[in-house]
Order: sequence, then structure tokens, then C-alpha cells
Amino acid sequence: METKELLKKVRQLEIRTRGLVNQVLSGEYHSVFKGRGMAFSEVREYQIGDEIRTIDWNVTARFNHPFVKVFEEERELTVMLMVDMSGSQFFGSQSALKRDVAIELSAILAFSAMKNNDKVGAILFTDRIEKFIPPRKGRSHTLRVVREFIDFEPQQRTTKIAAALEYLNHIQKKRSIVFLVSDFMDGGYESALRIAGKRHDLIGLVLLDPRERDLPKVGLITFRDAETGQQRWVDSSDPRIRASYRAYGERILQTRRSLFLKSRLDAVEIRLDQPYLKPLTDFFRLRERRW
Repeated sequence: METKELLKKVRQLEIRTRGLVNQVLSGEYHSVFKGRGMAFSEVREYQIGDEIRTIDWNVTARFNHPFVKVFEEERELTVMLMVDMSGSQFFGSQSALKRDVAIELSAILAFSAMKNNDKVGAILFTDRIEKFIPPRKGRSHTLRVVREFIDFEPQQRTTKIAAALEYLNHIQKKRSIVFLVSDFMDGGYESALRIAGKRHDLIGLVLLDPRERDLPKVGLITFRDAETGQQRWVDSSDPRIRASYRAYGERILQTRRSLFLKSRLDAVEIRLDQPYLKPLTDFFRLRERRW
């Protein structure tokens, strides 16, 4: 994509998501993702209602008058956006592809982190690490991250979530907030997910297209695997095939839900046939109450 066209798309995405960041998500983001702890700020005179435990006895003895230590929250956080760019992300039966929704969600989270002065980094993956952007602060860096999302063209088509999580654990030693954006059409990543979930605050953003669970009754159709390229004819008018198709999709969904539940990790299901803002804000508000 030419630079001028790319910058225009970045600007359009920034404008489109700015309202969501400023009006809806900014407060929830700040409340839910707290800093690493409390850092000493200053000493001031004791006031009625102050915690006795915060009295600075050395300063109090020196001035023969009670003084307390004041602490402030250490706000600096690191947000890592792990985005699945495999072939299945280029599917979409609604108004947008999974990839498009993944990019918008990632942009909203990146701008929310920027607004709170947090570092933002990204890992774009297929069956390998296709792009790693080290976390940094600032608007120019955040715009670079968003620009990479929009302009990125993967080299591979298949998915390997385990490889991406193992890479995260290897390069990101400091505890971070990690958003894993994927349709989770993969297996064998259970162990890597649990390990990453213990080291980081990991949240799955699960992209769900309704056509991956419900097969429409439209007669004989061709199915093509977006990652392997294999094709086969399917008679969608056969009720047994539609029932089998739905059962398969439901099994994948329940397996993934069970994995996140057992691993004590949060997952937000984003349906492509519904606005993505509500499940995201609902998750933030629920987590804020829980904490």
C-alpha cells in the first residue's frame, strides 16, 4: 500500500475510534488495569483521618509533629497486542472480515493505552512470528503500531497459537497486559496458554462469525479451507449435514470456553454480526466490579 493511502487509512481509523476511547473505554481501562503498586511520593503533615500506618516516624521525631508518607499508584503498564493474521482471519460473512474487526479492536486498545501513558507493543503471528514491535510509549509509536496492523500482509496462512505464546513468554519478561485477538481455530496451545496466563494478565478476544456455527440452507456449495486451500462440496440442504456442522462448531466453542475457565483467564466473545463495543465495555465493567 502506498504511503499516502496508508496514512489516510490510519487517520480514518484514529478518528473512528477516538470517540470510543474518549467517551467509553478510557475510564474503564484506567480502572480495570491498575499499576504495579504504590510508589512513595512525598511527606506531609498528618491530617485527621489519615492512616496511622502511614506515619513517617523519622520525620515526626525530627519535627516533633506527626507527618505521613504519601503514596501514588505506579501507573506505567505494558500492553501487548497479539493478533492472529492467519488465513481464517480473512473470512467474514457479515459486513467485515475477522481481520478488519481485529484491527479496529487492537487500535482501540492501543489508543486507550496511549491515553493512559502506557507502553504498547504488538506481535502479529500465523504459524510463526511474522512481526514483533517492542513496547514503547507515545503517540507516534502507537500510530506506527496501528499502521503496521493495516498494512501487514502475512507470509503464511496456517495458525499456531502455541508458538506465539511461547515467543511472548521468551521476549516479555516483565508482567504485561496481553490481549490475544484470534478466532482460536487451532489446537495444542493449552499448556502455552496456561503458562502465559500465570506470567501475564492475559485476555482472549475471540472473534466469532455466525456462519462458522450455522450452515445456511442454500443447496450444494463449495467449502474452501482458508489456511490449507483444500476444497470440498457440501449439500447444505441435508438436515443431517447442517446438524453435524453446528455440533462441530459448538464443540470448538465449548472446548475453548472450558480451557479459559479452567485456566482462570478472561475471554471476551466478539460476534461479527453484532457491534463489538458492548461486549468489550461489559467485560471492563464486570472486571472492575470483580476487582
